[in-house]
Amino acid sequence: MADTYKVLGQSRPAANALTDLYTVGAATQTSVSSLVVCNQGVQTTFRISVAVAGVVDGLMQYQAYDVFLFDNEIKTLTLGITLGATDKIRCSSVSGSVSFSAFGVEIT
Repeated sequence: MADTYKVLGQSRPAANALTDLYTVGAATQTSVSSLVVCNQGVQTTFRISVAVAGVVDGLMQYQAYDVFLFDNEIKTLTLGITLGATDKIRCSSVSGSVSFSAFGVEIT
């Protein structure tokens, strides 16, 4: 098995658009060490969810739900999330002015 430390995904979704930030590849496991949420505009809220096997969005998937961000605020979330093949991390913000970056290790 090989471990690859990397930026897993980066996204700046449109307003209120739940968007895939990262999808685990086939025959791969992933450990997400941290997520950085960066607001590049006025105050807003954001959401982050984890969908096992990429299932349709549901309330039980949310790790962060309508979390408030001040103007130009950055939040760093240290999570230690473990994911299996085809699992997805999704993200959204009300304003569309928020970028999301996921960091971790892929195990193949």
